[in-house]
Amino acid sequence: MTKQRLYLFDTTLRDGQQTPGIDFSVEDKIAIAKLLDGFGIDYVEGGYPGANPTDTAFFQKKRTESAKFVAFGMTKRAGVSASNDPGLAALVQSKSDAICFVAKSWDYHVRVALGCTNEENLESIKASVETAVAAGKEAMIDCEHFFDGFKANPDYALACARTAYEAGARWVVLCDTNGGTQPSEVHEIVGKVIAGGIPG
Repeated sequence: MTKQRLYLFDTTLRDGQQTPGIDFSVEDKIAIAKLLDGFGIDYVEGGYPGANPTDTAFFQKKRTESAKFVAFGMTKRAGVSASNDPGLAALVQSKSDAICFVAKSWDYHVRVALGCTNEENLESIKASVETAVAAGKEAMIDCEHFFDGFKANPDYALACARTAYEAGARWVVLCDTNGGTQPSEVHEIVGKVIAGGIPG
């Protein structure tokens, strides 16, 4: 049996912030990040710089000593160059070690939520990852609605994941956003992703 490294990625400071009744201050986030760092968490996702004043202020300094400090945000907007996208600029200019981009990987959401073509979405994924890597950041992609997207259009969902990987993303996260994918389906689909050239 080969040894494999397990990495712990904590989203308390972003996902936890979305819990009803929770409204972290910058001071709260600093204290929680310090605790998570002390626990030995590998990656601490701190929030979405540029999306709100608290997260923007929180990312003005690196807040971890050992853990990678991760900024979360969207890929660049379609029709805007990477150098002219204010959201991407906020992520790159943050004092993070890594950027975790959320990217649409279901063609239905590309049309309905983003209002762009499949090709424009792929270009946004590629340009965002390349920009992060060029800035010295570790790049990650959360392929939102990946499993639903794969069931609807496997070629396109796989193209999203492959585009991110080939652009330099260290992690390509296959998200079961709606939580409706059965374990047997996950096994089958992940096998197809690996067979498609993206290492597991």
